[in-house]
Amino acid sequence: MTSPAAPARRVPEAVHRLRWAILGVLMLSLLIVVLDNSILNVAIKTISTPAPTGLGATQSELEWAINAYTLVFAGLLFSAGLLGDRLGRKKVLIGGLVVFGIGSALAAFSGSPAELIGFRAVMGLGAAFVMPATLAVLMNVFERDEQPKAIGIWAGGVGLAIAIGPITGGLLLDHFWWGSVFLINVPIVALAVALMLWLVPDSRDPNPGRIDPVGVVLSVAGLVLLVYGIIKGGQLADFTDVTVVSTIGAGLAVLAAFVWAEKRSDHPSIDITYFKNKVFSAAIGAIALVFFALMGVTFFAVFYTQSVRGYSPLETGLLMLPLAAAQMVFAPRARLLVDRFGNKATTTAGLVVLAATLAAFAALDADTPIWILEVVFFLMGAGMAHVMTPVSVVIMQALPREKAGSASALSNTFRQVGGALGIAVLGSVLSTAYRNGIEDELGLLPPGARHSAGESIEATLAVAERLGPRGEALVGPANDAFLHAMHVTALWGAGVAALGAIVVAVFLPGRTPASEGKGQDEELVSAAD
Repeated sequence: MTSPAAPARRVPEAVHRLRWAILGVLMLSLLIVVLDNSILNVAIKTISTPAPTGLGATQSELEWAINAYTLVFAGLLFSAGLLGDRLGRKKVLIGGLVVFGIGSALAAFSGSPAELIGFRAVMGLGAAFVMPATLAVLMNVFERDEQPKAIGIWAGGVGLAIAIGPITGGLLLDHFWWGSVFLINVPIVALAVALMLWLVPDSRDPNPGRIDPVGVVLSVAGLVLLVYGIIKGGQLADFTDVTVVSTIGAGLAVLAAFVWAEKRSDHPSIDITYFKNKVFSAAIGAIALVFFALMGVTFFAVFYTQSVRGYSPLETGLLMLPLAAAQMVFAPRARLLVDRFGNKATTTAGLVVLAATLAAFAALDADTPIWILEVVFFLMGAGMAHVMTPVSVVIMQALPREKAGSASALSNTFRQVGGALGIAVLGSVLSTAYRNGIEDELGLLPPGARHSAGESIEATLAVAERLGPRGEALVGPANDAFLHAMHVTALWGAGVAALGAIVVAVFLPGRTPASEGKGQDEELVSAAD
């Protein structure tokens, strides 16, 4: 009985007693970062309407409002994790929250789509310092045997945010102007900072080594170029464009230089040998593929419920409750399936369910009973929960505890790059398929109006509304063209999730007896060391 007690001494008793309260504060910090994106998804349609109701943002401006956040977030996540390990995670977390709060207040009062895009980038800057720090602090206040349970609850917090976001956004849009969906972040930030100052202990890497400025600059430049190129390709619906190819190529070249420099540095930002661990690499890849599929599909799901089915923003938020509820219920319990069947079986099954639910969108049309969509959302959330929790545990336990910020940052970087790819690539598939489907119906419009009206279903419906009775003939074809585009895009997303299932089925460890499982954990850590 003495061996289980020995590891307990790694966390001070005063911190250990408060660990669940600290987890609550960390989840509140996580909540606003995730809630912001889920709120924005519901507000997309409102922001796209002309002033004074919205900002009259075009489809490409809407994508940039989402992706400006993602671009800065993904570009700085890794560096933010390194700074947290060195300067102290609590300091970095509080600083990130303050910047996020300022960006939210500025975004709320944006006077144009360009201003909104700029202030969303400021929010991304703050969020980049929040996300990796929450998981890094968690790893330092929980003992190893409680970490899977804590990470499961942390992942369930994402589900909670997904639920609260659309409902909160819908309620705000029913009663206030569109900027309220950003202003709501400010009081949450104030509460989170106050609780953090009171409860959360600081932690850092005791032996961080010298700062690696070359590695930091190369990682930021490479990620920003890569994500920008991907987003631009989606915006243009053409990945063969010279600007797109050159930017993506430059990003990949800079990241290759980063890997080369890190291998030769005696004080690297990240030890590249971590990726020689196939389990670690497969888990990172699975996260990227899940978010690729999910972000691309949720982007069009909002237009399906609001534009095709005619639901309000609040009703759309309520319709997404099963997705969030399933994550909240299953994410903390996923570890029980891992204990029984192993990481490989649990994660592969989760990705297969996710692929099947994405493919199910290809069967939805304008009059499909809404309960079918609810079942699809619930199963999608259940599938995600059985992927995110196991792979997060694998990633965080593969690296030594003092490198928790770097591990969390790597996980979140791949998640955000995967999400950006999903919105860009699947958004490009959606835009191209929609334009091809509606083009013939727009032949009577002037050339300039024809191009803008073919950008999205919202753009087509806006033109139809301006034309009055003559425009009613466009509504049916617009719905049909969007549904066809959604079906094509959903099948692409399902294919990506299926690829993820193959990756984890091949590389993640299978079920092992408890004693072997402990050895496996030690093996993962020693491999990282």
